[in-house]
Amino acid sequence: MPGTVTVLQTSLVRVVDQIDESTVYFHRLFWTFPPCVEAFQHCKPLVSIDGTNLYGKYGGNLLLAIAQDGNSNILPIAFALVEGENAESWHNSIKSVLENPVNGWLPPHAYRAYCIRHVAANFSLSFKGKDARRMLVNAAYAKTEAEFYYWFDIMRTENPAMCDWANRMEYEKWTQHQDRGRRFGHMTTNISECVNSVLKGTRNLPVTSLAIERNIRESRCLTVTLYDRHQPEYTVAETTPTGNFSLGSYRVSLKDHTCECGYFQALHYLCCHAIACCAHSRLNWAAYVHEVYRMSEVFKVYSHGFVPPIPEGLWPPYAGPTVIPDPNMRQAREGRPKATRVRGAMDRSAENQPKRCGLCRQPGHTRRNCGQRRDIADGNT
Repeated sequence: MPGTVTVLQTSLVRVVDQIDESTVYFHRLFWTFPPCVEAFQHCKPLVSIDGTNLYGKYGGNLLLAIAQDGNSNILPIAFALVEGENAESWHNSIKSVLENPVNGWLPPHAYRAYCIRHVAANFSLSFKGKDARRMLVNAAYAKTEAEFYYWFDIMRTENPAMCDWANRMEYEKWTQHQDRGRRFGHMTTNISECVNSVLKGTRNLPVTSLAIERNIRESRCLTVTLYDRHQPEYTVAETTPTGNFSLGSYRVSLKDHTCECGYFQALHYLCCHAIACCAHSRLNWAAYVHEVYRMSEVFKVYSHGFVPPIPEGLWPPYAGPTVIPDPNMRQAREGRPKATRVRGAMDRSAENQPKRCGLCRQPGHTRRNCGQRRDIADGNT
């Protein structure tokens, strides 16, 4: 396809002590298609990366860069074939690309944020217990400063070392209330973890419409006061609490797209307080929703079609060396395939947990010799 970007890396073929210049081993390949590049311009400004194993004759990993449109559909935008999820092909290569100033992946053009699931896994290595992990996750998900410090103060009461551990990270990289809405509410890398669901069907009703409809219902329980007519700024009082951390009264700025509840600026669509302000001033609330959520933008994501490939017999002649598979990447013909992915703290913690019975869910035995199974058998006889 014209405009397709490809980068091929090969390795030398050695025959005894000589280098065969006419043949090279396939090492790595990156590619992306023009429709994918064009589509990303209409998606949320987020990129998540994940890999999946290859189970053919030769092993390796297929890495995918995943984006998401305004209707929560997952869209692969770039691809790479590598030898596996090892430190060289995975962490080091991605890190070098992000830190290269020429590539434009540094502020103010791009920002990095931590997946809270992985942050919590690292946190659990130093501080045991589900309660400690839950407090950290709740603090990260907090959309307001008040809610964040509510959980942070509980952590400090339980163990001041927890707060010291968390303070070693920049707040804007792991907390939602200080990320300036760059995450669009995505606190984990789940959009890349569920890449297999790309081909599955989705609900017909746009997810933004579902959220707005809920907020419209909640906005009927609010009292709005306009205190600056020239700058559309309001005070909204709740007659009934709309959340666990209700402040009772919120300041809303339609001009700046902000609300003291934190949802307006974090998710980039209107909270119930902002909708109540629009209804009070008879404004169209759709004008204050981020353009990425508009169905016109969602349609633009898929407006660029793929051109059918040229038949192989009409390909232009190739004058370079012959690229052949690396025999070291060939899958074992017998036995269980060897895992090559990078195993993190979350994998190790799962391995250390004792196996539980599938019948009574208690550790120390299996379903076959479970006492509950014997009791059931005795009752039947």
